[in-house]
Amino acid sequence: MKLFTKDIGSLKSLDYRLDIETKDVSAEGEFEGYASTFGNVDQGGDVVEPGAFIESVVKAKNDGRTIPMLWQHDQREPIGIWKDIAEDKKGLWVKGQLLIDADPLAKRAHGLLKAKALGGMSIGYGIPAGGAEPHEKRPGVTKLVKIDLREISLVTMPMNIQARVTTVKSILDDGKLPTVREFEEFLRDAGFSKALATALAAKATPHLRGDPGDEADEALKFLQALSA
Repeated sequence: MKLFTKDIGSLKSLDYRLDIETKDVSAEGEFEGYASTFGNVDQGGDVVEPGAFIESVVKAKNDGRTIPMLWQHDQREPIGIWKDIAEDKKGLWVKGQLLIDADPLAKRAHGLLKAKALGGMSIGYGIPAGGAEPHEKRPGVTKLVKIDLREISLVTMPMNIQARVTTVKSILDDGKLPTVREFEEFLRDAGFSKALATALAAKATPHLRGDPGDEADEALKFLQALSA
């Protein structure tokens, strides 16, 4: 999920919180997730629009060119390969392979990833002519409608409130309930103290675990209102 935009040399970057469970990182160094998502306005006032990556990704594939997997945007430190990159309705989905047998840094990144000590992915990109335009409904916001994707890095980033809230809201929008852990972390990121978040999550546990009846329906309505 996106955190902020910054300049890296002649490129720009967009940073996203890693939304990858430890169990989804294989012993061989494979993992997958979203390097970018659509619809969130970053701190620089940019929002990535659906379709922004398609031309760049297709061109790279047609040219036989791979998008580098870097460590902290350092072009001297490739740590793996992206086995698949594709747009879907949520954002830019990627499947990566850390080269843990060939590179000590990749092996280190693998351990950090499994321990959740790495916080995010970040894309390095350029904006071609016509690739940015003012948002017609949001004054001061720039839509990124075309992005020239140059690289995708694993980076050390803090947890992001919007990322957690977006995850929980997506669950609720589907008429489902988050897990107790997701709900507790959502409360923490929304500003509740650890003790209060734990207490509220414990109180909500029967409903979050899917107890039948009107009480569960009321819990869902409450959480949907809270997420809004």
